Amino acid sequence: MANGDRVCLGQIGAAHGLRGEVRLRSFTADPAAIASYGPLESEDGRIFEIKTMRPAKDHFVATFSGVADRNAAERLVNIKLYVPRERLPRPVEPDEYYHADLIGLVVVDRTGKKLGTVMAVHNFGAGDLIEVLPDAGGRTELLPFNEANVPMVDVAAGKIVVESPADNTDEQN
Repeated sequence: MANGDRVCLGQIGAAHGLRGEVRLRSFTADPAAIASYGPLESEDGRIFEIKTMRPAKDHFVATFSGVADRNAAERLVNIKLYVPRERLPRPVEPDEYYHADLIGLVVVDRTGKKLGTVMAVHNFGAGDLIEVLPDAGGRTELLPFNEANVPMVDVAAGKIVVESPADNTDEQN
């Protein structure tokens, strides 16, 4: 299955306790909904079925079928969990989209000048960031993915509009 044919719904964290429990971060709009999409798949094709799940502070504590002890749980740390795209509901509102829809979009400034391409969407706990590969080459850049920095997303047109740092500085002064 190609990467564009599936969407990442969560990620397994550290082992929790001795009986095969793990921390589970959900990336779904309703975090508890991760359990309702059926079997989840890792990047290497392994299938994971959520057996139990309970809320914790900023994650869930979950068990997966076939994972019975801490040693097995520790081997799952950082595994990303995916479902086939067709299992997800279609976005209803015009400004709704999946993070996977952003990857590959052209990044332009307000004047339409092409700046780069979206390579990934990350969230390290303080909000979403888009990773942009600049057209001029060099290292990728991380930009906050919020309305102030990304005022327009047009998935159908294949582009997003970003505010350049110079524009943001002018507005703050």
